[in-house]
Amino acid sequence: MASLYVKDHEANALAEELALRRGVTKTAAVKLALRHELARDAAATPTGRPLLAIMEEFWEEHPLGTPTGLEADKAFYDSLNDEDDD
Repeated sequence: MASLYVKDHEANALAEELALRRGVTKTAAVKLALRHELARDAAATPTGRPLLAIMEEFWEEHPLGTPTGLEADKAFYDSLNDEDDD
């Protein structure tokens, strides 16, 4: 089994802080934090599929329209709100 070695002072400090708050080792704190984030991801996507895969499928099923070549400038947006260019 491979080891994880992180050469980052902030990551180390965060692991130490969580370990101190929870009364566990740094290794246990890192595992706890990683499990928490994985659970959050799973809850965010009930299907268990990665969000990127869900979005790619959506984009494939609902592609953007073809560009019209028209310029959406300030005058265009003002016209949507019946605003004058005064």
